[in-house]
Amino acid sequence: MQTLVGIMMGSASDLPLMKEAAAILESFEIPFEINVLSAHRTPDKAMEYAANAAKRGLKVMIAGAGGAAHLPGVVAAFTPLPVIGVPVKSANSMSGLDSLLSIAQMPGGVPVATVAIDGAMNAGILAAQIIGTGNPEIQKKVIAYKEKLKEKIYKSAEETNKLDFKFQVKYAVV
Repeated sequence: MQTLVGIMMGSASDLPLMKEAAAILESFEIPFEINVLSAHRTPDKAMEYAANAAKRGLKVMIAGAGGAAHLPGVVAAFTPLPVIGVPVKSANSMSGLDSLLSIAQMPGGVPVATVAIDGAMNAGILAAQIIGTGNPEIQKKVIAYKEKLKEKIYKSAEETNKLDFKFQVKYAVV
């Protein structure tokens, strides 16, 4: 099966977080690959990977980075594919806020879709949604996933309403 998503991270220490994106893609049966490529320590390899991604059949790139977080922008500079940036709260970051701002504040013409700090799971979901625009089977899986989320909220609302408080507050799920 053709690999559709490239997941990149600037350091192997980001792998535990970036596995969340991989797990989501796996649940949707979307083939992906994972690479450790640094915008600062291996810029030539990061550029080569990004520049050849579309030619190899990839459809979406996910790039996680902490600190100055240049990797998503470097990837976006060298590929025509959509790039999703994951700001990583790392040992050398300011609670991930520096990473978030570095990824979100891209110059005109070089967009990077940016998820929340440590939001690798949402990056995987967004990648699936993008691929789903041209793949009805993937789109059905995304719809089913969102239905499960809705059911989970309904169930927790029911459980909350069963609690016995002196001053009960009723929440309506609309």
